[in-house]
Amino acid sequence: YPVGDMALSVDFGNVISEEINEKVMQLEHVLQEEKIPGILEMLPSYRALLVRYNPAELSYAQLSEKIGKAQERGGSQETHSRRKAIRLIPCCYGGRYGEDLKGMETLTGLSEQEIIAIHSGTDYKIYMLGFLPGFVYLGGMDERIAASRLDVPRVAIPAGSVGIGGKQTGVYPIASPGGWRLIGSTPVRFYDPAAKKPILCSAGEYIRFVPVSESEYEKIAADIAAGTYRTEIAES
Repeated sequence: YPVGDMALSVDFGNVISEEINEKVMQLEHVLQEEKIPGILEMLPSYRALLVRYNPAELSYAQLSEKIGKAQERGGSQETHSRRKAIRLIPCCYGGRYGEDLKGMETLTGLSEQEIIAIHSGTDYKIYMLGFLPGFVYLGGMDERIAASRLDVPRVAIPAGSVGIGGKQTGVYPIASPGGWRLIGSTPVRFYDPAAKKPILCSAGEYIRFVPVSESEYEKIAADIAAGTYRTEIAES
């Protein structure tokens, strides 16, 4: 359906599910391969794909028809058998890096080490990006470590903070206010405006948090500052 006079949205459902999101990503992939003149940008979300276009080159009706044909081609392709690339994100848990981790013991009935093991033992799919530049909306967190947001949000949370809010987990890419419970921190920059690619991750990718010690954290931070660090990519 139309979104203003320069965009349209293709919706696949009204629930958050990996199957629906996979359809969104598949359509984006097919349209990227088609290289349709007039398409300016594509923005995937949990359940829809927003397509911005130049109406001087392409009408709404023409684009709708082309997308319909692309959906037919994309629907015949198998998506779930593909290997997935997993970006490994080092995370120092607890202490001054995750001041709310200790309090999570009371909320979850689990020890700090159990929470860390559960949090770092999951491959999280990036359903979409938003809220802040480089902020990843992750799916797949184990509900055993779910925890309510803080009653009083913090005025400033440092960039790189890893938090849990309700049934979600994520990384604050820049310093900002926030109410999530902080369990750790990563030196990896999810948003770097000075970089050739300012946003580290893309929708449809996966990330896995890897526990590191404080000294390992500081070493990685120094390597990042020197421009010599690259996040490791694993396959599953």
